[in-house]
Amino acid sequence: MNGLPREALRGRLHALGFDVVRFAPAAAPGDPGLRDWLAAGHHADMDWLVRTADLRLDPQLVLPGAQTVIVLGVNYWPGAAIGGEPFARYALHSDYHDTIKPGLVAAGRVLEELGGLGATDYRYYVDAGPVQERGWAAAAGVGFRGKNGNLISREFGNWMLLAAILVRAEVPADPPLVAREAGRTGLHCGKCRRCLDACPTAAFPAPGVVDARRCISYHTIENRGFVPRELRAAFGGRVFGCDECLAVCPWNRFAQAGRSALLARRHDLGALGLLELLRLTPERYRELFKGTAMKRTKLAGLLRNACIAAGNVWGPGGTGSARERAAVSAELLRLVRHESPVVRGHAVWAVWRVLGAAAGAAALAASRAGESDLAVIDEYEAGPGGPAEPAG
Repeated sequence: MNGLPREALRGRLHALGFDVVRFAPAAAPGDPGLRDWLAAGHHADMDWLVRTADLRLDPQLVLPGAQTVIVLGVNYWPGAAIGGEPFARYALHSDYHDTIKPGLVAAGRVLEELGGLGATDYRYYVDAGPVQERGWAAAAGVGFRGKNGNLISREFGNWMLLAAILVRAEVPADPPLVAREAGRTGLHCGKCRRCLDACPTAAFPAPGVVDARRCISYHTIENRGFVPRELRAAFGGRVFGCDECLAVCPWNRFAQAGRSALLARRHDLGALGLLELLRLTPERYRELFKGTAMKRTKLAGLLRNACIAAGNVWGPGGTGSARERAAVSAELLRLVRHESPVVRGHAVWAVWRVLGAAAGAAALAASRAGESDLAVIDEYEAGPGGPAEPAG
């Protein structure tokens, strides 16, 4: 297979909307820490990571004969201040898997044009395939693996979505930031540990190692069941994902506003309040979240997460106003009778938090009498788990 002209290819792919285009040899190893991470159980119940581990570590198992990995980055930093939103910043767009894919399809046509490749000579993924995008990105010099486990760019900070194309053609490789330490965590972090210290649930057992079992992003997105009770109060008002370990990184001072050529900003999502989320119906859920990343957690997941957030915002030490408490309490007491046990259980937890022991017991008495699910009953029996009366 003939080689591809690196700079011509870079220019063409950049013109498609990719903010970063870099190249790594497909013979380079994947992340050597993956198997240790899986063995420690840090993947929680994401068993597909175990099933695809061999593929993630060897691109030849994904595309036999692959010679090059093209690493593509899309900057999603909008140039606005971070903070206060219940959703991770990347989620305030139409689903990036969908909007970046046309760029990858177009990139495939460029490969066919410039290199005479066929459709079976390349394979592309955007955060949904058995490839280690962050490992390849570090190998290609896109950035370095930070202590928060994220790929940190010296141009865009922590705000980059990654995609990869495996190609059966040679492209001269781009160098990593520091060749002999390309895979080392925290290569340019120095002594900084802001991300580790800022994590609300202490989800970093070591720099660069995220334990999904304690991670807010995992629990609000991937976990379909009950969130461990001891973690819930640390979620704050978050409903989908968590940007905390990204937002505190000093490298973000270099972040530039993205071109958004391959993204579609959803300004309406950032304006949603918790009360509106607690009132979601199946019809309103489909209307609001169709075509977004938040459809992954499904309606029951968003209601569960909104209950946790309400229990924190209007519960002990929360910031919600007293005049909103009656409306929130009414919605939570409606949700304690929801068809989903997961929603019911977390609504019970939130009622205890919002109303306190005495008022909570009185408000929950009728629904408690009719409850048969053991996990939900456990939430009733657990009580408020905080001060007898909520903070006002």
